[in-house]
Amino acid sequence: MAARLEVLLPRLNERDRRLALGAEARSWGYGGIAAVARATGVAKGTVARGRAEVDTDPAEPTRVRATGGGRKRAEIANPGLAEALDSLVEPETRGDPESPLRWTTKSTRQLARELTRRGHTISHSAVATMLRTQGYSLQSTRKTLEGTQQPDRDAQFRYLNATATEFLAAGDPVISVDTKKKELVGRFGQAGREWHRAGEPEQVNTHDFPQLADGKAVPYGVYDLADNSAWVSVGIDHDTSAFAVATIRKWWQDMGRDKYPNARRLLITADCGGSNGNRPWLWKHELAKLAADTGLQITVCHYPPGTSKWNKIEHRLFSRITANWRGRPLTTFQTIVSLIASTTTTTGLTVRCELDPGDYPTKVKIAEQEKKNIPIARHDFHGDWNYTITQPDG
Repeated sequence: MAARLEVLLPRLNERDRRLALGAEARSWGYGGIAAVARATGVAKGTVARGRAEVDTDPAEPTRVRATGGGRKRAEIANPGLAEALDSLVEPETRGDPESPLRWTTKSTRQLARELTRRGHTISHSAVATMLRTQGYSLQSTRKTLEGTQQPDRDAQFRYLNATATEFLAAGDPVISVDTKKKELVGRFGQAGREWHRAGEPEQVNTHDFPQLADGKAVPYGVYDLADNSAWVSVGIDHDTSAFAVATIRKWWQDMGRDKYPNARRLLITADCGGSNGNRPWLWKHELAKLAADTGLQITVCHYPPGTSKWNKIEHRLFSRITANWRGRPLTTFQTIVSLIASTTTTTGLTVRCELDPGDYPTKVKIAEQEKKNIPIARHDFHGDWNYTITQPDG
């Protein structure tokens, strides 16, 4: 009997094992329950239940466990547990601002320890199950808050869009400009993963200390909305207004002039801050020199403060560059230039990139007379955000 059951029982589910034990006990007659229990090590009560089930026609023959069987859920067996867990996960909204977990990582193990300390004994796996049941999930932060919104934010978006539409319809160039995040040059980690042979990851520095870098790359981009093409200058000095306009000048000389040979005007869309912000006089001063050199009438429309993520260059160019060099250390300036220049998309994006070794000192002041000499015409709507640099004699 013991040998027979040893082979059979592991192949059965819980209910079928009880039935097999009960049937064996029944075949032995009087004393069969005790004999089966001794041979298999199964409790007599389990064998007896199996014997009773064998003698009864089950109402649900496919059910493994009787109705109501099994351990009750933790929140049912332990009244107050669900409320206690809720107050730990969301202390600010659940009336428990002094929660000891308010300033710590709320892992399931820490939550289980704190609940146990409060008299609700529970395992970390049960905590995870409860959290999922109550609609919680692991989530990262999401960048959606933009601070106090400028009252004319939407109106500026409409004005910018209307201006860009008018330029594009006339065949005039419209470019989106900005500085990409500065990058340390050297063996530093990059977010993302790349295919390598198993166990042979790219080796990078343990710490991202600037003093370990071979320099800092400053990528400034110009994205052509109509042509779906871009120019990126990788600077090695500072991100200044002079560097920004020098990049726009390179784009015009090497790409824009050939694509728009009949253009007499140019629209630049840019953020409100940084080297191409609406406040720096150096930005306007350099644009005036560019206008004089190229013969272009340059109009600038700035995105409202706090809305830089809507700038076309961010998601049509910079996000693609980031994806292209994911998981790769930017070991040299040439590596950065090559990776940027090889960035493409299925929609036909093309990118040209060059290293700009020029010096662009900071804290350059524009004299008051130079400011007055800038041929700037501010638009009627938000002249601080929308203005046109005309020719010196115009």
